[in-house]
Amino acid sequence: MKYIQRKTFKIRKSGRSSDYITPSFGYGCLYKCTYCYMRRNVPYGLSVAENIDDILTSIDAHANDLLWPKPPNQTSNDYWTYDFSCNEDFILHTRFYDWEYIFDFFRDHDRLMGTAATKYVNDKILTYNADKKIRIRFSLMPQEISSVLEPNTSKIIDRIQAVNRFYDAGYDIHLNYSPIVVYKNSKAGYTELFNLVNDNIRDDIKEDVMAECIFLTHNEKLHDYNVENNVMGEDLLWTPHNQQEKTSIYGGKNIRYKYWLKNEYVTAFKRLHNSILPWQKIRYIF
Repeated sequence: MKYIQRKTFKIRKSGRSSDYITPSFGYGCLYKCTYCYMRRNVPYGLSVAENIDDILTSIDAHANDLLWPKPPNQTSNDYWTYDFSCNEDFILHTRFYDWEYIFDFFRDHDRLMGTAATKYVNDKILTYNADKKIRIRFSLMPQEISSVLEPNTSKIIDRIQAVNRFYDAGYDIHLNYSPIVVYKNSKAGYTELFNLVNDNIRDDIKEDVMAECIFLTHNEKLHDYNVENNVMGEDLLWTPHNQQEKTSIYGGKNIRYKYWLKNEYVTAFKRLHNSILPWQKIRYIF
């Protein structure tokens, strides 16, 4: 891990997990998830910005230029949402930051809120009262593939059981089913996952715990890296019989499920999800 001065402060549109993506507080990740797009750019290590105030100033200026009051959308009815963890797992990396200072910015700003996806249950941040202005999205997949594809991350049951604690501590909590992987045993795997969610999240908070669903995106460069380094689980990620090349919205060439098959996968996923978790609203799925 190294500290740097962040030099670019570009804020990108998102529209799915958030309205916007902030400049990177950190770039890279100490986890080694085999599917992560960051591994294409930073196979090892993490760089952490020292000039946090410059980043926060850029976010503040951006938010103050947006329409207010904010038009309601699927990200939030009340606030402009900014993902501050797009290029790292910020919740895992809090020990490298004055994280309370950063959280204070999002909590106390009258026009925006912050959001971050994570695979780490960090109970140290439970002492902070986020006043529902920090949204944590716990990433979930069946444990049988999580053990292979995202080694050393928090156990899936631990992430699910953390929902109640973090909600009570003042965080806004959603679930991030991502990446959704189609594999031989996927129906049984996701059935078990949805039952764990249903059985472990308290009834009185269920309607607030919404979901986002993102099917796997892979990449030939990352595939080659995984093969060359004997990374486990590549047979789950690289399945040419049901995948095709697709250009991302930012111009990159990626590998995704064939569009006609993906329509079937999305329909089947929603049907299974809604049969077990009818209370959980899916914010978006793609």
